[in-house]
Amino acid sequence: MVTSKNIGENIMVKEDWIQSYIDSPEKHRKLYQRTLIIIVISQIFGGAGLAAGVTVGALLAQDMLGADSFAGVPAALFTLGSAGAALLVGRLSQQFGRRIGLATGFLVGGIGAIGVVISALTSNILLLFASLLIYGAGTATNLQARYAGTDLANSKQRATAVSIAMVSTTFGAVAGPNLVNILGRFATSIGVPALAGPFILAAAAYILAGLVLFTLLRPDPLVVAKAIANKQRKEESNYLAENSSQLTIQKRGIVVGATIMILTQIVMISIMTMTPVHMGHHGHGLKEIGIVIGFHIGAMYLPSLMTGFLVDKIGRTAMAIASGATLLVAGILAAIAPADSMVLLTCGLALLGLGWNFGLISGTALIVDATNPSTRAKTQGSVDVLIALSGASGGALSGMVVANSSYATLSIAGGIISLLLIPVVVWSRKTNLTESNNSLQGKSKKYSEKGMSEKL
Repeated sequence: MVTSKNIGENIMVKEDWIQSYIDSPEKHRKLYQRTLIIIVISQIFGGAGLAAGVTVGALLAQDMLGADSFAGVPAALFTLGSAGAALLVGRLSQQFGRRIGLATGFLVGGIGAIGVVISALTSNILLLFASLLIYGAGTATNLQARYAGTDLANSKQRATAVSIAMVSTTFGAVAGPNLVNILGRFATSIGVPALAGPFILAAAAYILAGLVLFTLLRPDPLVVAKAIANKQRKEESNYLAENSSQLTIQKRGIVVGATIMILTQIVMISIMTMTPVHMGHHGHGLKEIGIVIGFHIGAMYLPSLMTGFLVDKIGRTAMAIASGATLLVAGILAAIAPADSMVLLTCGLALLGLGWNFGLISGTALIVDATNPSTRAKTQGSVDVLIALSGASGGALSGMVVANSSYATLSIAGGIISLLLIPVVVWSRKTNLTESNNSLQGKSKKYSEKGMSEKL
């Protein structure tokens, strides 16, 4: 007779079905590999969807509102929308599994993209703002999908699993900006403003990504990971009861991982948002803007496999420091690049994407290291809310900074902010080493006393 039990919160699984994955390392390994393949497919579509807002969102707002100071509003809105969506996707994933959470997020993002197209067609500013908020669900889901590959990964595979999910985003994300002219002509041919063309692609891409996950992500990796964690729960809770300092280290890992990703998101979003506007002011067309943003997005995702390998091999701290240094160089280069120099602007934006890549993968690995499957998805969603809110702030303020000062000022400020990563990770490393040593000394003393007691 098949019995059932509750795993985590509301996820019901059959004991004999789930037990086969717990007992068989080979089945566990195959499910891990299959999950990564499905995530790769969905991320290709998801990358194409997120590229639309990045490439022409600011230009569309500038065109409809007629003011540069509001050019950062689209990035702020869809990033703010992604904050709410990150919380929703995290909670849905925790309660029902990754399949339901991620599929819902992508489908909602697709609906938002459709709304942007309609708002451009009808010149409805309020609908544009509302649709951009909803469109942000796709951005949040695209980021949250990177966690799905880590659910069944061991500690030496986590950053690599994140990197596989992210590098697959490159195929769609790089293609999107370089299709701006083609999509613009297609949109014009059907009576839609040219700048809304990329959002037509976004709608189709997000909806396809959601359908891929909903139909193929079975068995759900988070459900299996929770079952495995439940089996170890008693031993784990006994261990943690004896090692309260380990809990403190884990909490600090969440804080430090979140801080790394928040700072890199602020710097990246603020400079990236205003680059198309800066280029437009100096005579560059959509083709040139698409090329620069395409290289930027490529640098955000394409190096992921190497980054994941480095994060797993040389450590989270070293790559977080590399992130801060790379973002600083990117900010300086973007600031000093002549407005008519495509080469220097492209290099600056590529370094901006690379620094973000280093920070996101190292920060994500820290978060996964510090969380347990029983609460992992909820914690990850909450962290991504903070990341999204920081990006929204960066996007909104970037337009105001440029309108009242200059693009160069914005770029230099972003580079300086990125340097905060270095003291944060160095402090965390020193503190963790101290507490780990104290914990080991305490255990040694306890076992020594226990041995003496037995002898007596």
